[in-house]
This record gives sequence, C-alpha cells and structure tokens, in this order.
Amino acid sequence: MGSESGRVKRGEQSRISQWLRRRPKPSLEDPERAREALLLSAAAAGLPLAPAAHPAGYRCSCDRIGCPTPARHPLSFAWQTQSTTDPAQIERWARNQPQANFITATGMVHDVLDVPLEAGASALDRLLAAGVEVGPVAESGGTGDQARMLFFTATRGTPEDEDEWWPCELDCHPETMDEHPGLRWHCRGSYVLVPPAALPGDLAVTWIRGMEHPLPDPLTLLETLTDACATYAVATTETPSAAWPLSR
Repeated sequence: MGSESGRVKRGEQSRISQWLRRRPKPSLEDPERAREALLLSAAAAGLPLAPAAHPAGYRCSCDRIGCPTPARHPLSFAWQTQSTTDPAQIERWARNQPQANFITATGMVHDVLDVPLEAGASALDRLLAAGVEVGPVAESGGTGDQARMLFFTATRGTPEDEDEWWPCELDCHPETMDEHPGLRWHCRGSYVLVPPAALPGDLAVTWIRGMEHPLPDPLTLLETLTDACATYAVATTETPSAAWPLSR
C-alpha cells in the first residue's frame, strides 16, 4: 500500500508540475498573476492551501468584532479538510477572492518553526554560515513579538497509530499562539499564513527564501533557533549589562 500511495503522490506532483509549465509566465506588472504564481508554487511543493481573511483598513475582513488575529485566520472552520494542493481550485479561489490571504495547514507535509524576527534573523545567519541546509523562510511583519520569521521544514509525521505520535511542549495551535511568545512549532492542527499575504497597517508576509529550497528536517534547525530565542528573551527582558546568552 505504501508503494501505491507513493506512486499516487508522485503522479499528482508530476501533474501539478506539468500544469505549471503550461501556465504563462507572470508579468511583474501583473500583481494578481504574480500572486497566483507564488501560491501555485507553494502548492506544487506540497503545501495544502485554503483561503484566509484579509485586511479591511486596520481591521479584519471577517464579521467578528475585535478579531484577535485580523487577516491571519482561515475563512472557513473546515480549513483542515478544505486545504488542498489542487492548482485549479487554488486558482479559482485566488481569482474569485482577489483580496484574500491564504493559510497553509501544517502537519501534513510540512511544519513551521515560528520565532521572533530578530531571533530568526540571527539564527538564519548562523545556520547559513555553518553550511546547514535551510529551507523556505518567510518574514511576517509586525511590532515586537508580532514580527516573526517562519522556517518551513518537513513534518515530524502523522502516524496512523496515535500511540506513535510524540507530543512536543513547543507545539502551537492557532488558539494557543499567545502562550508561545518565543519559539512556536506549528505541526498537526495548526496553520500559518503563506506568502504573499497582506496584514493591517500596510504590513505583509513575504518570502525571504522561496519554495525552490527543499524542506529540511526540523531537528537540524531546532537547537540554533532555540538558542537564538533564549538570547533574544534575555536581551528584551533584562538590562543591557545583563543581556548575556543563556547557557545550555
């Protein structure tokens, strides 16, 4: 059954690749086509997508008064089953909802290690200098801890036997994001915005390193990211004279 599943997955990826090659190249003067191309490239790499809310001035496009995550949440409560890599469906969504952001459901093909922007920038420099294979990386605008850097990695897996699932204290679900101000590990049951995405206040989610980079094992990045987050936490909570990196 495993080999049959592998053949199906490879066949789907081949079909998406062929579909993308038939698409006209987007023009830099055509932002909607460029947006579609970025979304389709994420889907072609295996990231399941679903429509999300978008900014309405400084507020969210949803009807919720005082939305706690404006322009950062899916449109549908059924986002986990709705998420897809089907290019035709993604194109329909993008054209019918030209202002919509998109989320990608984590824990199926990929996870996301989500850290404060300053800590992420430091870790990215260290990882690249050490020759570590870093995959796609996105920057999410904001102020303070709302400014984030997203490291896209391969998933830890979704075993059929629930007893094989190993929990992690860093696991982040949409409703618990405020409880993880440092490193958030988005895996099964969570999601992140996928670039390009617009945020209130003329902010955005953009690629720093695109989907042409293969998804790495999350454990190859974890130590460097946690060290960078620890240093960032000390620097932002104590006086400058006491802002030394935490020892392991």
